Amino acid sequence: MRRNGLLWIFFLTVTSIHAGDIKSGQIWPDNRGIHINAHGGGMLYDNGIYYWYGEHKSDTTSSAYVGVNCYSSRNLTDWTYQGVALSVVNERGHDLEPGCIMERPKVIFNKKTGKYVMWFHLELKGRGYHAARFGVAVADTPTGPFRYLYSQRANAGKWPLEFGQKELAVIDTMQISHFPTWWTPSWRTAIEQGLFLKRDFADGQMSRDMTLYVDDDGRAYHIFSSEDNLTLHVAELTPDYTAHSGRYTRVAPGGQNEAPAIFKHEGTYWMITSGCTGWAPNEARMFSAPSIWGPWKQHPNPCVGPRADITFGGQSTYIQPLPDGRMMFMADIWRPRHPSDARYIWLPISWKNGMPSIEWTDSWSLEIPN
Repeated sequence: MRRNGLLWIFFLTVTSIHAGDIKSGQIWPDNRGIHINAHGGGMLYDNGIYYWYGEHKSDTTSSAYVGVNCYSSRNLTDWTYQGVALSVVNERGHDLEPGCIMERPKVIFNKKTGKYVMWFHLELKGRGYHAARFGVAVADTPTGPFRYLYSQRANAGKWPLEFGQKELAVIDTMQISHFPTWWTPSWRTAIEQGLFLKRDFADGQMSRDMTLYVDDDGRAYHIFSSEDNLTLHVAELTPDYTAHSGRYTRVAPGGQNEAPAIFKHEGTYWMITSGCTGWAPNEARMFSAPSIWGPWKQHPNPCVGPRADITFGGQSTYIQPLPDGRMMFMADIWRPRHPSDARYIWLPISWKNGMPSIEWTDSWSLEIPN
């Protein structure tokens, strides 16, 4: 037994890459010794390498003056800076003009086209959060450079899949002028029934905090906060992943959810979100559905332990599958007074009584198969 045990230890040594400890909330240096600058980000696993994309933030502002950074790693703890994957454009009036807002970039790979496709939340320079657009860019390699394609609002002229004659008949009677005061019971009911959907129908629905998801069948989806951050939308993408197909559904109408992060476990879709409290952390929310199209059911906060009521001080951004079969919850600890110093929370998701559970741990590690 001892000999077999030694052989097994040797086998593990030569067939896996040891990942160092993941210590959430601390400074994470890259290969240059600089704190990783990839906020509100997402991850792509491609040919044995993890690519981490995120917002570059300066010391004094969260507006974009560099673009989207990319880092690479084989073990999730030792990260190499790969440069700016998508850069701002030094051209006055350009969508990506320095000073715009580029948030929550996510990258997926399209097997049919061979392209890497990036989506992100875009706000035009000088307009605050009024534009509420998504932006799309493509590249031939995971590190880019990504070529910017366009930005716009979502699904102009399209109603959600669940809207039939009954729902459209109700919307037909609605007028924004009938609801001058927000947060009243009648206003809330109208929001749930689609008041803001009608308001934005012609020009397209708002698209803010977002993520991307590629399902087992290769279909991809854009999940984003819409309707003035009151309602989440799940929108199908075209086969090349560069536009919406026109099919979408609403999740938790009027529920004020943002920062969506989605994954699937044993055929059930799970989504973790946050409430809308600006840069301040709040209690995470969780939803599940038997289909990407719903129905979506809300569950209690998946976080447990100290500071679980404020998501350990962070806000969800992405769920990354791990090589050992687990999922990893990724979140940001925002530092609005010093944006570049924002920290990261990465924690493994466990299961308790059939429900995802996220428990704080100061340090954890895993083995990455070689």
